[in-house]
Amino acid sequence: MFLKNLHKKVLSEKSSLSTRFLLYGGENLKKRKETIAKGIIALLFSQVLIKIIGLAYKLYLTNKEGFGDEGNAIYSAGFQIYALLLTFSSTGVPNAIAKLVAERVAIGDNKGAHRIFKIAFFTFAFFGLSGTILLFLGAKTIAVNFLEIPEAEYSLITLSPSIFFVSIISVIRGYFNGRQNLSVTAKSQTIEQIFKTMFTIVLVEIVANVTKNNTMIMAGIANLATTLATIVSFIYIYGYYRMRRGEIGIEIAQSVNYVPTRIRKTLKKILKESIPISLSSLMASFNKNIDLFTVVKILKRFMSESEAKIQYGILSGKVDTLCVLPLALNVPFVTGMVPTISRVVAIGDMEELNKKINFFLKITVIIALPCTAGLIIFSNQILNLLFPNANSGAILLQINAISIFFVMLSQIINGVLQGIGKSNIPLISFSIGMMFKFLANILLVSIQNIGIKGAAIGNIICNGIVFIIGMISLIKSINLKFDKKNLILKPIFATAVMSIFCIFINFFLKNCLSEKINTITSIILSTGVYAALILALKIAKN
Repeated sequence: MFLKNLHKKVLSEKSSLSTRFLLYGGENLKKRKETIAKGIIALLFSQVLIKIIGLAYKLYLTNKEGFGDEGNAIYSAGFQIYALLLTFSSTGVPNAIAKLVAERVAIGDNKGAHRIFKIAFFTFAFFGLSGTILLFLGAKTIAVNFLEIPEAEYSLITLSPSIFFVSIISVIRGYFNGRQNLSVTAKSQTIEQIFKTMFTIVLVEIVANVTKNNTMIMAGIANLATTLATIVSFIYIYGYYRMRRGEIGIEIAQSVNYVPTRIRKTLKKILKESIPISLSSLMASFNKNIDLFTVVKILKRFMSESEAKIQYGILSGKVDTLCVLPLALNVPFVTGMVPTISRVVAIGDMEELNKKINFFLKITVIIALPCTAGLIIFSNQILNLLFPNANSGAILLQINAISIFFVMLSQIINGVLQGIGKSNIPLISFSIGMMFKFLANILLVSIQNIGIKGAAIGNIICNGIVFIIGMISLIKSINLKFDKKNLILKPIFATAVMSIFCIFINFFLKNCLSEKINTITSIILSTGVYAALILALKIAKN
């Protein structure tokens, strides 16, 4: 029903402009698809590089004398609050702007697309500045009264300027994503992560020597590195926009289908798209902040405050870091999917919409299943390999890894819902999931035999609920036909075979190689087996 109504709406609105639309919508279609593919590949490469580099500085911090799990608790506490405030000003904004810009560009209205960008730029710059001031002035109150981790005050202060710069960066990224120029986002993110790692290692080393490994100051300076890297990223992406202004100006001059609108009306449209998406991201961010606000408080009932912080540091500093790594492989598809789906909806190609959704879901399942299985099977060995000086948390990692599958699929499903104008559904699903996560933490973490593992179980419950609600809503919204064999059965079979091979080869090499070499070799060989199965079963074939 949704598709039929949408199709009628598109025909009625676009019929008088069909000639111009075909010119702009159909011209150089092959070239445009190649550009999208290159952009996704660039994003994929950058995300992998970003996570590898990010893991490098995380390993450095965790294994650094005087930092460890306690330092991770202070560092993560500050960063989670920063991420929460950042949601209001920037998270979700790139997708919202990309969606609106893609819709305008799809019908040749480059002038309208640029107008959306300019209004969003100044709007979110204001929101970002407000977030910066709020975090800077409220750092002590948040750290002492809400987190009950007073040491996090300096981390919050040093992170506060980042909110302003990231807000502006997000709008620029969204504008270029909507224009199918995904490479600029990839480059800016890579530059930011490279400088973040460099600044972190250099500054922490200096502070460690001066303060004789003061954990609180090292955590604060590590977060300062985030702010400095954000400024560098802003300089790059804004400079890129300035260089492209001439080309953009020519496109604006050649614009068709432009309908002048008041700033208030355009702003209302931007907020209508961005607020539900940002609130959805806010609910997702709350998932981590629920751990921040509840875990240490509850654990202190049956263990010392220091031990409680260490337990939270294991979850936030190591387990969450490892479980986020696979998401990097999915980010490029989510980023490229929202404007792609929006453009397909704008031109009314419903058959293509079905194909795109199946493609993105299939790719996600192919990535998510082996990542989940791999972290479960190699949990202890991976922690020994990456965190030799602080290797606890294997069971916690195994439990939390299950949520990866639900998170990755939810990213795609929610992106599709946003692309077809159903942005309120992810907000509802995350709100419900968050409530169950909170209840799970309160009930499970307080059980001494479960403890910190209750937070990981809560993650599974929360993300499972988000996935189920999103999938049901998507099926009801559009007449989506699933390729069950290639989407479900074959990937599960390939993952099962890979898992059996993992266990076998790991056992076989155990007595032949050292644990580190064995782990690396087993992962590489298992990945090769899985890739061969994907090709042999023709799962990725459209």
